[in-house]
Amino acid sequence: MGESPQTDLHHLADIQAQLLGLVTASWMTQALYVATHLGIPDLLAGGAKSSEELAAATDTHAPSLHRLLRALVTVSVCTESDDGRFELSPLGSLLLADAPGSLRSWTLYWGSHLWSTWSHLLHSVKTGESARKLVTGAEGFDGLKADPQGAALFNQAMREGTRLVAGEVAAAYDFAAMKRVVDVGGGYGELLATILNANPSLTGVLFDLPHAVDGARHHLDACNLVSRCEVVAGDFFEAVPGNADAWILKSVLHDWSDERGGVILRTCARAMNGHGKLLIVERVMPQKLEVSAAHQLIARVDLTMLVALASRERTEDEFRTLLSAAGFHVIRIFTMATGFSVIEASP
Repeated sequence: MGESPQTDLHHLADIQAQLLGLVTASWMTQALYVATHLGIPDLLAGGAKSSEELAAATDTHAPSLHRLLRALVTVSVCTESDDGRFELSPLGSLLLADAPGSLRSWTLYWGSHLWSTWSHLLHSVKTGESARKLVTGAEGFDGLKADPQGAALFNQAMREGTRLVAGEVAAAYDFAAMKRVVDVGGGYGELLATILNANPSLTGVLFDLPHAVDGARHHLDACNLVSRCEVVAGDFFEAVPGNADAWILKSVLHDWSDERGGVILRTCARAMNGHGKLLIVERVMPQKLEVSAAHQLIARVDLTMLVALASRERTEDEFRTLLSAAGFHVIRIFTMATGFSVIEASP
């Protein structure tokens, strides 16, 4: 016997609710961004406060801020007590700049810079071009050159993202026999610092564009690693530092087309001069995506690469083809619990 009309209606209501949740999910992005931009988590870090107190401290409209705070309660960012005061939750504490595992800069970056780019996904899907270029007129990371504040936010957001995987890379790959590693496009040096801390006899080179190196020096100094790490500014399309045992490319190739990615790899090959290891730390796109949180994550990242940079995540076969064309042989690939993989290759 078939399902009753009542059952059919219940099923329709369920999938309608599911679809509406997907379509309107962007409200959470902006609620989190606005709260973080206003400094609400910082104000609540010292204890519970009323919406009136928070409105006075942030120069906002108290009734409207109260509505925002109630919305944040529904996504576990804060809680509301019986007396109407709000407190920061453990999840909300990750929006504090100095919190272990903070995602504050990532929230600000996604809610502002990436928000405007994502609104032009249709343009990228129709043309294959970067929506960032459409919005800002700048391709790739060129816009950061003239925007110190934007560059600092971007680099700090990337540092927060790298922190999620850095410890696993340091534990999963054996650096013990190496003396010197080069982190190519390493941003503020989160991954390199983690690797150096795990391997006391190792030295390193942090290599990135000028907009990143001052922040890298500051971070490495805070980690007491300045004596073991050289910071070099440059362009990996032209040259990268040599004289090392390994060159690391973490979340670099997915920013670029095959053509530009090939240039980066050949630049690394010249610096390697026939010896050493190339370690690519990236997500590897499955051949077929399914309904799962892990696959939704990589699909989100892949579309972000499309709208922001006209680039993409790659499958294992695509990585092998790209590396082979640049003169590299893949030694092994191993996937970590975070969903990132380490692709070990040699010239």
